[in-house]
Amino acid sequence: MALLYLGSCDASKYPNDRKNFLKPYHKDGLLVGKVTFRDDDRTKWRSFRKVDGKAVENLQHFLQKAGFLGDRMNIGVFDYATQAAVRLFQEYVRTVDEDGDDKMVPDGFVGSGTLKHVNRWTEEKKVCSWGLASAANPTKEYDDWFTLLNQAKEFYKANPGPILEHVNTMKKTYSTRKIDDWKFDRDKIHLIGIRREHDKEVYDRANDDLFVLLINGQVFKFWGSTDPNQAAAYNKKTRKGRFDEPFLVEGQHEYRFGWHKITQERKIYRAAKPLNWKGVLVLRDWDNDNSLTSKDLKIRDQNGNLKGIQVNNSINIHWSGIGSWNFSAGCQVISGRSYINNFDKTISCAQFASKSYGELNTSQKKTKGAYNVLTDLVVAYTKAGVNSLLYTLGREESLNIDSNFGAGYARKAMEEMTNM
Repeated sequence: MALLYLGSCDASKYPNDRKNFLKPYHKDGLLVGKVTFRDDDRTKWRSFRKVDGKAVENLQHFLQKAGFLGDRMNIGVFDYATQAAVRLFQEYVRTVDEDGDDKMVPDGFVGSGTLKHVNRWTEEKKVCSWGLASAANPTKEYDDWFTLLNQAKEFYKANPGPILEHVNTMKKTYSTRKIDDWKFDRDKIHLIGIRREHDKEVYDRANDDLFVLLINGQVFKFWGSTDPNQAAAYNKKTRKGRFDEPFLVEGQHEYRFGWHKITQERKIYRAAKPLNWKGVLVLRDWDNDNSLTSKDLKIRDQNGNLKGIQVNNSINIHWSGIGSWNFSAGCQVISGRSYINNFDKTISCAQFASKSYGELNTSQKKTKGAYNVLTDLVVAYTKAGVNSLLYTLGREESLNIDSNFGAGYARKAMEEMTNM
């Protein structure tokens, strides 16, 4: 069988109108009007490439039966959902499958090495635990999270604090939801951000925050930063930079599947963007102390008006290298070095995780590591017709609302992942 990868398609499924085929996926910046797929780990554009027979369709049927792919893909075309499912299969073979290969790199290419495991799984009729799981049959930790989230909603309705209270007074909140509108439906995919040490005055802020993905009745954990890094916003060559970096306000926000760095062709990659094109609400560091505090709500402009909370359309959820440096100038950013899977096992991606853009598209076969695991889970398991997820950002102390958690929950998970 020929090597299969993003853009491969069975000859009978080659689209007559490639631009229209890709239009639902390419809505932003330089992607608009493209007739090729974006292979972001290789920073390449992949043309549609005909292969004999039904090689792609057969692969997709395998991925569905094995539990790595829902119903989002285009039959016979190796599209973004198929790429996500292949990488998840490779990651599962690398980290969970008892007869797997811990040297496998989840790069989305189906060659002889991956095909060997495809054939083995087919013969043994194996199905992965990720696909067998569901919100109707969840793990205890998944249940605990929804209990906490609903408790947090009631707590903050009664005790909103100055920032959430200010949000509640605003007429328009765009992709940010007021407390009464927070929803924790189990049929949705939820990403939780746990903000830590946001009020500590730091110029070069580290990746020190926890992210929790609730999907298909399972819990996966990642790490990175929910807060901007002043050093990332500062241009050393021009000695210019922002000194009022934006902090995403706590609460719930709706994000759509999209792309980051959409104006720089050599850097475009998958990310989440605010669902409403105008953006999400942020509170800037108006007093320039490189931290987020309620004092920032009290700063006035030269005319005596409160600067307050603003809407910002550039606060994406994106990659942060291997976590050695915080890439964020305001976005929510996630490290590629390690993660904790649904079995509460800490997984290292260090052997193939890229430090930065410079290591992608090289002979080293680097990828975005754990960040890909998060995005691939979302792409592969989101139901057809759904194009968004709910992102809820809270503070570490909010974990104390439920005795199943406590602030030590975040600290323990962070220590396990960052020590890999």
